[in-house]
Amino acid sequence: MIGTCSHFSCSARRISVALPPALLIAAAFLFAPSTSAQTRDHLTEQEGDLVRFNQELDRRTDVFIRAINLRFAIINGTAVPPAPKRTNKEEPDWGEPPKGTRAQLLGDIAGILDEAITNIDDVSRRDEKNPLLSRSLRKLTAATNGYLNQLNALQKQTKDPDEIEAIARIQEFANQIVEVGNKLPAATPDSDKDDKKKKKP
Repeated sequence: MIGTCSHFSCSARRISVALPPALLIAAAFLFAPSTSAQTRDHLTEQEGDLVRFNQELDRRTDVFIRAINLRFAIINGTAVPPAPKRTNKEEPDWGEPPKGTRAQLLGDIAGILDEAITNIDDVSRRDEKNPLLSRSLRKLTAATNGYLNQLNALQKQTKDPDEIEAIARIQEFANQIVEVGNKLPAATPDSDKDDKKKKKP
């Protein structure tokens, strides 16, 4: 059963994915707000425009993943990944890479993962058979496994309390994503074809 909680601030949310044959996988996602005041948006203005522009769940998930990758690249001092090619001339530009301290960028990542979970949760509540649910969750799970590896290294390098708190929040969300994502059946060519019949959330 999909949870009936109507507010994202509830102590638990459910992300549900309809699986063949009508098998429903669900797991609770705990909402863990930071104790510090949230005065910074976790997405840049341009990234927010891209989220709103991409109405299809899997494409919106791609935006969240690249936004996180940008922040990890800045934190790690590696090359910023190039912006994907625009497939629509009306699609907003990515703009400049995000700026901020390591703690702020880590806080962004936690907020972006939270929003990605919320988006999947919202679609599952409205249309639990939407084929883009499993596709989007697979993408997010694959990316999140890499994030956990990076977090393990960062955790050993920092003693800053704000960074430690942000890392803990990311790990909480990431572990829950991986737990649910690992229960999905392997993708098949037929399911990939079905996923191309995209539905707007």
